[in-house]
Amino acid sequence: MDQSRRDALVAMAAFALMGQVAEAQSVAAPGAGAQPEASLADPELAKSKVFRFKDMKVTQSSNGGWSRPVVHGTIATGEFVELHQTMLPPGKMPHPPHQHRNSEFLLIHQGKLEYLNEGVPEPVEVGDVIYSASNRMHGLKNVGDTDAMYFVVSISHGQL
Repeated sequence: MDQSRRDALVAMAAFALMGQVAEAQSVAAPGAGAQPEASLADPELAKSKVFRFKDMKVTQSSNGGWSRPVVHGTIATGEFVELHQTMLPPGKMPHPPHQHRNSEFLLIHQGKLEYLNEGVPEPVEVGDVIYSASNRMHGLKNVGDTDAMYFVVSISHGQL
């Protein structure tokens, strides 16, 4: 999978924003102010590493798409992080609009999508980054003629 300079910059900006959101959430969290210990991290996430694309198992979805899990665990600063790649066929939704306590970033790699932000549709295209705030209703639909691909980065305090 080729990644352009634009894709890399979008990913870096999203990860920088993730850090700011995680920091803001930790300030608002009960018990904030105590320094987290590295021992809180899942063993796989206690040290830096490269996640190899070729090693990521593909799971088929009932809507004809697929997902590729990357990370699912607690990092050393105490946040639970789940990261996966999704392929969504034309005209499909991954699931009905919903809300959950975790915050999510979607990094759009391919396709033309429509993001339902509290019921209001917003067009989304390659290079855009979607942020779904905690406990806010949101949804997604592929409104293009080709498969859409995106990465989801989900962050929460405690496992999802």
